[in-house]
Amino acid sequence: MTQPLARATLAPGLEISRVVTGLWQMADQERDGRAIDLDALADVLVDYAQSGFDSFDMADHYGSAELVAGRAAARLVDKGLRAPAILTKWVPESGPMTPEIVRGGVQHALDRLGLECLDLLQFHWWDYKHPGYLDAMAELMRLREEGLIKHLGVTNFDTAHLRVLVKNGIEIATNQVCFSLLDRRAAGGMTDFCLEHGIQLLAFGTLGGGFLSERWLVNEPPAAADDWSKMKYRRYIDAAGGWGVFQGLLRTLAKVAERRGASIANVATRWVLEQPAVAAVIVGARLGERDHRANNRRLFSFRLDADDIAEISQVLAALTPIEGDCGDEYRKPPFLTASGDLSHHLENLVPAYPAVPIGSRPARRRVDTGSASEAACGYSRAVRAGDRILVSGTTATHGAGEVVCPGDVEGQTTHILDKIEAAISALGGSIDDVIRTRIYMKDASRWQEAANAHGRVFRDVLPANTLIEIKDLVGDYEVEIEAEAVIST
Repeated sequence: MTQPLARATLAPGLEISRVVTGLWQMADQERDGRAIDLDALADVLVDYAQSGFDSFDMADHYGSAELVAGRAAARLVDKGLRAPAILTKWVPESGPMTPEIVRGGVQHALDRLGLECLDLLQFHWWDYKHPGYLDAMAELMRLREEGLIKHLGVTNFDTAHLRVLVKNGIEIATNQVCFSLLDRRAAGGMTDFCLEHGIQLLAFGTLGGGFLSERWLVNEPPAAADDWSKMKYRRYIDAAGGWGVFQGLLRTLAKVAERRGASIANVATRWVLEQPAVAAVIVGARLGERDHRANNRRLFSFRLDADDIAEISQVLAALTPIEGDCGDEYRKPPFLTASGDLSHHLENLVPAYPAVPIGSRPARRRVDTGSASEAACGYSRAVRAGDRILVSGTTATHGAGEVVCPGDVEGQTTHILDKIEAAISALGGSIDDVIRTRIYMKDASRWQEAANAHGRVFRDVLPANTLIEIKDLVGDYEVEIEAEAVIST
C-alpha cells in the first residue's frame, strides 16, 4: 500500500504536504545558458502533484521555476484537479521600497505564474542596516488586503528581525530557514519565538545537499562538487567539524535507519520534521534528472523513539555548532553559500543613509536618517571628525516619525542598533569600531531585554557601556542609545 503524505496547515486556507518540492536547483540546471524544456518539466510537476507531492517552493531568481510551476498549475486545474500550493519568494536588492517597487515585484511573480493571487509570498532582505524592509512588508500587507497575496512569509530572517516585524504589527505565517542535523541554529531562540507567536518554519537543507545519504557513507571525501547544492553544503560539513566527524554522523544515522527499515535520508529528514516549530521540509528536486519520491514517502512510515533521539544526540555533540542565527550565512562571514563569498554583493548594496560634508568644514561629514527631529532641532544623526564618529541619541523611529515596535524594548533596541550601524557605515566605519555606547531606558527594570539585543551586536566588540534610567523619554519610546566609534587605521 502506498504510504500517504502527511499534511500541514500553514495558515487558514493554505494546506501543504509536509514534504515540499523545492525548485531552486532549476537555476543550476539552466546554468551557463543550458536550455530546459519548460513544458516537459511542467508535466513532471503535474505527475508530482498527482502523486501527493503537490506543494512547490520557488523564487524569482530560481531560473524558470515560476514559469514551470505556473504551467503545471494550469494543467492541473484544466484537468479538474486541485491546484498545487505555490510558495514563492521575492528577493529585491536592498534600497528604498516604494509602493510601486513592491507592487511590481508581486505582479512579476503573478505574471510568471499566471495567477491572480499568490498562496504564500516569502520575503528576503539582504541588509538589516537598510530599513526598507519595514516599508516593503507594510506594503505587502496592503497588497494582501487587496487580494493579491493570501499569506506572507519571510525567508532567512534571524530571530531579532523577525521580532521587529512581528512587534511592528506585520502578520507572518512562516520563516523559511536552513535546518538540519548539520545546522541546528533554528532549534534555539528561533523555535521559541515561532512557537510563542504562531509562526511555522519551512526547513530547507535538511539533506545537506544530498550528503546525508548512503551514497556518501565512505571513508574518503568526494571529489570537487559538481553542482551548486553540493558546493554549498560541503561548506556546512567543514564548518561542523569536517569530513571525519561527518562520517561519524552518517554511521549513526545508518544504524537508526536499519532499525527503522528506512534510509539515512529518511532519518535525517524525520529528525527535522519532529522539531516542534517545523511545518514542512523542502526537498530539492532536479526535475527530469532524479526522482526521490518513493524514498521521501517512507518518511511517514515511522517515528524516531527516545533511543533513536538519544543516539543521534550523542553523535551531534561531536559536531561543531554552526555559529550565529538563521540567515547569517547570507549577511556575514563565513558565507556558507554556493559561492562561498558574498562580500562583493554586500559591498555594493545601497547605503541606507548618505554621508555629506558639513557646511564650511568639508573635512567633517554627517549623516541624517530623515527623522523630523533632525531637521527641526538642527542636529545630525552622526558626525565624523577625523577618525572619530559620534552618533546622537537614537530612537526606534522609522521615516519621518513612525515608532517601530511600540512597547517592545528588545525590538526597539534592535532597530536602533541597525540605525547606528548604518550611520557609522555611511561614514566609513564599522560596528567593530564602536568604543562606547550609552543606553537610556524609560524603565531600567527591563534592562535584560535591551541587553539581549545589545549583546547580539557587541558580544565580540565589547565597547564601554552605561545604562541610565530616564523616566520621560521624548515621544513614545522605551529606549534611546548613543554611540562613539574610532576608526582603526
